[in-house]
Amino acid sequence: MSNIISYFKNPALLEPALIHKSYCNEHSGLESNERLEFLGDSVLSIVISDRLFRLFPHSPEGELTSRRSNLVQTITLARKAKLLELDQMLKLSRGEEETGGRTNVGLLANTFESVLGALFLDGGLFVCQKYLTDIFSDEEILADGDLKDPKSLLQEKSQAAGFGTPIYKTLSAQGPDHAKLFEIEVKVNNKSAGCGHGHSKQKAQTEAATAALAKLFPA
Repeated sequence: MSNIISYFKNPALLEPALIHKSYCNEHSGLESNERLEFLGDSVLSIVISDRLFRLFPHSPEGELTSRRSNLVQTITLARKAKLLELDQMLKLSRGEEETGGRTNVGLLANTFESVLGALFLDGGLFVCQKYLTDIFSDEEILADGDLKDPKSLLQEKSQAAGFGTPIYKTLSAQGPDHAKLFEIEVKVNNKSAGCGHGHSKQKAQTEAATAALAKLFPA
């Protein structure tokens, strides 16, 4: 997989995409990568949606949505981030470093999106399309795989285990309306099973479901 820096005309634009909010607490005057993550999330959705629309010309909307969810789920983006060695490039606080921030799947997935946001600012949509085509091959997109999104999969496994339906609770919603950051907890069998963050409730719930699947039903 290509070095991420090779995609940038101005590599300096990559630097803010690698600043976790915890690092800002120890270094004043810096802005975290959360705004870039917000932008990258939208870019990722439109590019992957366009690829799916073209590669599956006869598939209904529901199948396309499931395929997109499967491709851009937290655990997949975290794996891509590690392949690009973004985990080693991240700027974290000492505390975040000590508690395993470089292996946190939610944090890595968010970093993948923030880098994509920075790339969009640097080169526009065409460069992002090239980058994501290199990251997600046609073969990977065409693969059938398990089309269930993390929330559906968690509900299925939870009910099969006799735990009932997972319950999602919004713990916080911070920031302006156009870039609000949600923190959501999912409870399974009346116990906290995972938390997720995202610039939409859907994304935060998906991240929470991914964390719960890893904790309760590891592969």
